Amino acid sequence: MKIRNGADLLALCDEENLSLHQLMLLYESDKTGKTPEEIKGTMAVNLQVMKRSAYQGLEEDAAFAGKIIGGQGKKMRQRYETVQPVCGATMARAVSFALSVTEVNASMGRIVAAPTAGSCGVLPGVLFSLAESHQIGDEQLVEGLFTAGTIGLVIAKNASLSGAEGGCQAEVGSASAMGAGAAVEIMGGSPAQALHAGAIALKNLLGLVCDPIAGLVEAPCSKRNAVGTANALVAAEMALAGIESIIPFDEVVEAMHQVGRAMPCALRETAEGGLAATPTGQRLKLEIFHKPMN
Repeated sequence: MKIRNGADLLALCDEENLSLHQLMLLYESDKTGKTPEEIKGTMAVNLQVMKRSAYQGLEEDAAFAGKIIGGQGKKMRQRYETVQPVCGATMARAVSFALSVTEVNASMGRIVAAPTAGSCGVLPGVLFSLAESHQIGDEQLVEGLFTAGTIGLVIAKNASLSGAEGGCQAEVGSASAMGAGAAVEIMGGSPAQALHAGAIALKNLLGLVCDPIAGLVEAPCSKRNAVGTANALVAAEMALAGIESIIPFDEVVEAMHQVGRAMPCALRETAEGGLAATPTGQRLKLEIFHKPMN
């Protein structure tokens, strides 16, 4: 089975009358020689690791703090549990989960790097918020991970998932596109709608630089995961309403690839530009590592 791009995904789904998550399961089985049951079992384990990290930063005191961030997920939870959130309960809950996972990552806890550690909060934020708001069971969430996998697979083949290669658009942008597609299929949308959601989500974060303060995957990474999560839900909502991306998914991926290639090295995870180069970013670096400023 050959999957080169989004057009292949849609053609194969149409020919075989499959959803994206069904297609991905067949692709993985064909590629690895494992049975679909074995592959689903592995993905179910990944889901449980994701779930644990999504709740860990919200429920355990102070254990999940990095060198810069910590406790932000819990603050979000306290707010949406006590007042009516400005962005609605589903969105606020999703953001709190995303922040929690990035805090677990920053404290060297166990997370699922999907597609990368720097974007590890987006998929859990989308999935477990929908699980609570729409009573989605684990089996459907596992299917959502396979849907997300098809979008990540195409981006990896035609552009990049790496912040060092393509900026944060390639990390959080890709994660957001994957989350958007997963949300669409979980909510009953078609493969075409899932790709429109992915395209919309990726477009919205096009050009996003990667500028980690002190070189740590904490700030601005954590809040960008939160925004990527919200972006995924908005993109999914639009696609489910029948709103299409003007630019097809494959062309958006190629545009992201070209933007990444044009991006200066200082803005690709080197911590030499952007927010990392600000006076506050440099001060934090000095405080953390006790090194003189350049």
